Amino acid sequence: MDLAVVLAIIGFLVVVGIVTLYLSVRIVRQGYMMVVYRLGQARAEWIREPGLRFLIPFIWSPKIVDIREQFIEVPSQTTITKDNAPINVDFLIYWRISDPLKSVTQVTNFSGALQGVATTTLRAVIGDILLDEVLSKREQINEVLRVKLDEVTERWGGKVTTVEIREITPPRDVQDAMNRQLSAERTRRAVITESEGTRQAAINVAEGQKQSEILKAEGDRQAAILRAQGFSEALTQIFGAAKGIDEKTMALQYLEALKSLGASPSTKFIIPTEFTRLVEPLTGYINKGMNPTGSVGSGK
Repeated sequence: MDLAVVLAIIGFLVVVGIVTLYLSVRIVRQGYMMVVYRLGQARAEWIREPGLRFLIPFIWSPKIVDIREQFIEVPSQTTITKDNAPINVDFLIYWRISDPLKSVTQVTNFSGALQGVATTTLRAVIGDILLDEVLSKREQINEVLRVKLDEVTERWGGKVTTVEIREITPPRDVQDAMNRQLSAERTRRAVITESEGTRQAAINVAEGQKQSEILKAEGDRQAAILRAQGFSEALTQIFGAAKGIDEKTMALQYLEALKSLGASPSTKFIIPTEFTRLVEPLTGYINKGMNPTGSVGSGK
């Protein structure tokens, strides 16, 4: 056989081998799953997890499915509330593939289908809610949307994890009314705060006056107690001194008083009757001093 023909055959076989190897070897990255079609059929048991995978060329064909959580942005949608108020709403939807087989066999474009369903579901949900509730119950609306979208996407092998309303834009007249209401609410809070401050200040002043009166009364009481105690101690001392004064001392005091009266230019003197009783013992003492024997005198 001609050498050129042999080389051509060998080259052809090498090319076929390389192509076969390329078609039969697949690397599935983390966060992805591989759905395998065998002669056009796909089954759950043929799904391959991340890693190095081998396929039979021309018989098995792979389909890589991203199972990581993703999001889509639903642009601003004009919806009508239950009380016929038009509002614009835009929101985000976070989702992931829970069943790779259904995601490739039950729907052509999962994210596109999800966005379409989200638009119609939003209009249905907002249409059953009043405008005030739409503006004040955003978390409840998020949860209702998530549940309804999850029910629809379950048959497509998807899972809606979170729905977040990003912005709600009411009509211009509603915005003006809300601004006026907000201004009135701020004014009301300012008035309440000012009145509360005035009331608290009055309470503090009254409390201070009360404490001052209490302290003043307590001081007066303490002063009265101290004066009474001083007067009591003085009386005690006087009483103690008076108990030590005998008749001799009183007589001497009366004599000193008479001496002072005698030195006075007055011509009238008032002598208390108690003086005679006090002088009698003094007279006896004088007589005893003049007559040591005890007799007054014989008259001789």
